[in-house]
Amino acid sequence: MSAFAWQKSSYSAEGANCVNVAAAPDGLLRLRESTAPGMTLTVRPAALRGLLRAIKADPGRLTG
Repeated sequence: MSAFAWQKSSYSAEGANCVNVAAAPDGLLRLRESTAPGMTLTVRPAALRGLLRAIKADPGRLTG
């Protein structure tokens, strides 16, 4: 997994607990938590866009 060019979320502070994303050669995205870099989630770009769109439309949905 270290072959990916991981990028940190622009919303993450300089500390730990950052979300990292990497584009893989197969066209899929890899997501990981900086405190657990060995565990990754593989998603299609359209699925991630849909998730982010839903969160932006109703941010309270995650806290309730």
